[in-house]
Amino acid sequence: MNLNFFQRRARLKNANYLELTPICVASSETDRQNNKVIVLVPRFTNRFICKHIVPKLKTPYIKVKLDEIGSASWLLINGKLKVAMIANELAEKFGGATSDFESRLTKFLTFLYEQRLITFVEIST
Repeated sequence: MNLNFFQRRARLKNANYLELTPICVASSETDRQNNKVIVLVPRFTNRFICKHIVPKLKTPYIKVKLDEIGSASWLLINGKLKVAMIANELAEKFGGATSDFESRLTKFLTFLYEQRLITFVEIST
């Protein structure tokens, strides 16, 4: 089932965020020098454009470079850890209050979810 932006937002709004389990949908690569993650976002999703225009491009992806905390978050998204557990891991790794990482992580994951780069096990889309 393919939901639009507003339907996806409504499903996420009704869920308890810290109890959700994120899964990566987009592919990524790791920058070996900086140890940061680069998320590969497809340039086009339209079948016609993908068939006729994408082969003529240098790369079919837009590369999104994540910062240190975003990279650590992306690497912890494996479909087994809940958001609360990821926030605890980040708080241990970078030092600081877990509540600060919970708020930052929920905003980050909301953005990734709205851009269809991740999904949640408990929300079937």
